[in-house]
Amino acid sequence: MAGKTALVTGATGLLGRQVFKAFKESNWAVKGTGFSRADGTTILKVDLGNAGEIEKTLDEVKPQVVVHCAANRFPDKVEKDPEGTRLINIEASRSLASLCAARGILLIYISTDYVFAGRPGDAPYEADAATGPTNLYGQTKLDGEEAVLGAFKAAGKEGLGVVLRVPVLYGPAEKNAESAVNILMDSVLKAQGGAKVSMDHWALRFPTNTEDVARVCRDVAVKYLEAENPEALPRVLQFSSEDKYTKYEICQLFAEIMGLPIDGVVPNTEGNDPKASVQRPYDCHLSTKALKDIGIDVSTQDFVGWWRRECRAFRK
Repeated sequence: MAGKTALVTGATGLLGRQVFKAFKESNWAVKGTGFSRADGTTILKVDLGNAGEIEKTLDEVKPQVVVHCAANRFPDKVEKDPEGTRLINIEASRSLASLCAARGILLIYISTDYVFAGRPGDAPYEADAATGPTNLYGQTKLDGEEAVLGAFKAAGKEGLGVVLRVPVLYGPAEKNAESAVNILMDSVLKAQGGAKVSMDHWALRFPTNTEDVARVCRDVAVKYLEAENPEALPRVLQFSSEDKYTKYEICQLFAEIMGLPIDGVVPNTEGNDPKASVQRPYDCHLSTKALKDIGIDVSTQDFVGWWRRECRAFRK
C-alpha cells in the first residue's frame, strides 16, 4: 500500500521488532514506540500510561494503522505486579483504542491463547469460543480485548478495532530470555554442567515465529484498510503454527540440533502444582479459520528447520 504509515507499540520487543520490519519491507512509513530503549527517531519514547503522550504521538505520526504489541506478557511477572500489568495490558489499551477510534485509525491489538481455559479435549478453539483464563495474565489480556473492542464500538467505528490472538512466540532475539521458547536453549545448556533441570512435559504448546505473526499483522492491516465495508470483517482473529510440543520436547529438539545430551533435563508430567500462583492451561491451540475465511495466508515456518538454520546446525 503506497503512502501508508504504521505505528507499532512495543517496537523494541520480541514481536514488535519483527512487526516494524515487516511493514518497513513492504514500503510503509513506520514509527515505533518504546520506553527504555527508544532512540527518539524511529522508536519514539512514549509512556503508554499517559494519554497525552499517546495523543501527541498519533497526531505527529498520523498512522493509518497501529499494531499494539506492548504488554506485560510473562505470567510470572504479571503475578508480581498486578497493578502495573492492569495499567499496560488494559488501561493503556483502552486509552489507545479510544484515541485511535476518534481519529479513524485501524488498531490491531495483539492478544494471547491464554484467554482460554485450555482444558483437555476443548482445543482447537475457534475465535468465538467461550473464554476462561486460568491466570491473571490471560485475564488482563482478555480484559484488554474487551476494552479495545468496547472503545471502537462506543465511537461507532467497530470496523477499525481488531484483536489478533497468538500463542507462545519464538524468533530472532536479543537475548533468549525474551522468549519462553528461546530460553529453553539456555535450560539445555545449563543441564550440561551437571545441573538437573525439571521441565514441563504436560502442557501442549504451539510455538509460532514472530516473523510469521508480523507478516499476518501486515496482511490484516491491508485487508481491513482496503475493505469497502470493514464492519463486515471479523473483530477477533487468531494465528498459530500447527507445530505441537511440550517444553520438554522442545528441549529434546534443541539438544539434538546442538548435538548435546539431554540427560540433565528431567521431564515433569505432573501438570500444574495446585499451590503455584500461576496455573497454566493444558492445550489452548488456536484455530486459524477466521483468518483463512478472509483470505489471509496462515502458513508458517517449520520450527525445527528454523532452529537448525539459527544454530547453523545443518545435517547431510
